[in-house]
Amino acid sequence: MEKREIPFSPPDITDLEIAEVIRALKSGWITTGPRTKQFEKKIAEYCGTGRAAAMNSATACLEAVLRLLDVGGEDEVITSAYTYTATASPVCHVGARLVLVDVAKDGYEMDYDALEQAITEKTKVIIPVDLGGVLCDYERIFEIVERKRPLFRPANKLQEAIGRVVVLADSAHAFGAKKLIRGKWEMCGSIADFTSFSFHAVKNLTTAEGGAVTWKGIRGIGDDWIYRQFMLLSLHGQSKDALAKSRLGAWEYDIVFPGYKWNMTDIMAAIGLKQLERYPRILKKRKRIIERYDKAFLPLGIRILEHYGRGKMSSGHLYLIRVPGIDETVRNEMLCRLAEQGIVSNVHYKPLPMMAAYKKLGFDMKDYPNAYRQYMNEITLPLHTCLKEEDVKYITAKVTETIKEYGESGDEV
Repeated sequence: MEKREIPFSPPDITDLEIAEVIRALKSGWITTGPRTKQFEKKIAEYCGTGRAAAMNSATACLEAVLRLLDVGGEDEVITSAYTYTATASPVCHVGARLVLVDVAKDGYEMDYDALEQAITEKTKVIIPVDLGGVLCDYERIFEIVERKRPLFRPANKLQEAIGRVVVLADSAHAFGAKKLIRGKWEMCGSIADFTSFSFHAVKNLTTAEGGAVTWKGIRGIGDDWIYRQFMLLSLHGQSKDALAKSRLGAWEYDIVFPGYKWNMTDIMAAIGLKQLERYPRILKKRKRIIERYDKAFLPLGIRILEHYGRGKMSSGHLYLIRVPGIDETVRNEMLCRLAEQGIVSNVHYKPLPMMAAYKKLGFDMKDYPNAYRQYMNEITLPLHTCLKEEDVKYITAKVTETIKEYGESGDEV
């Protein structure tokens, strides 16, 4: 089989996106303007929420929610040890105490029993991670926070209106995913109290950089008020954005508080608007590729992240496999072997307690044995809509060869 060169996750950009960016450039609005507002409207419609707020990253969205909730000081925020730093760093930014929970055995989601035990009177927020586009068990999570409601001590009006620990979904991978909840399909973005999406270059739907936050309706708190707070947070605390200031005689503004620079631009939104138009086809192609991978790899005895079935529909963002019988060293050798054959693969993720920054915060990988076992033999294969039929055939053939060469039957080391 002739060698092919297959990148891990290039952006799927067509002439539709390019033409819309050109129109934005010619329109006179290249920063936050009408296209950004239209993109927000389309995201909210897609997710089934009242409003959405677009920003320059999912990280900004997570931090904006924490700041909206006035989280900091002695407050605690719980998330998974098995995630990228962007989930945890906003907790550090606001000065709250980061609490990491191990994943369940042979799973990528938090150990929900351990999560329940980790909740204290200081817990304000839980950040579940929808790894690879597969939604967490939000029914279980909400059952937990309801049981812990008597412990909750609200610190501001918004916390008081919610009345319990807030569920803030890190759905950076999961735009377009859905789950069957109480007999009804619910879209990601309308399940958790707040949901953060990423539109980074490697995501299913991209704006080059960018993100958005959606939220469920909160009794006594208007969606417009929440949206307004996000806009203030994302643009220096300025009472008017450039679009509002452009109206005749409307130049004057105030700085309500010293905010941040997290706004999305119309150039970014132009890409996103056309990506949204194409998104149903993008999701269908990802599903077809995953089905091809499953058919090829499951007979080999490897473990995969299950994307579809049993009341769940993933966004199909990442294809994660675990090879029984190998350790971290062998896994890295397999990654090199695949790279030699032109297949760029990855690892999702090196758990946070293995990272220098989180070691300095006092986290020890020994306290997260399940996360380490998931990591040590995990390989993430290319999964994107730029893959051709011949690419998929090549990947399945070369990965199969590599697994047979390095893998062993039996349990994980």
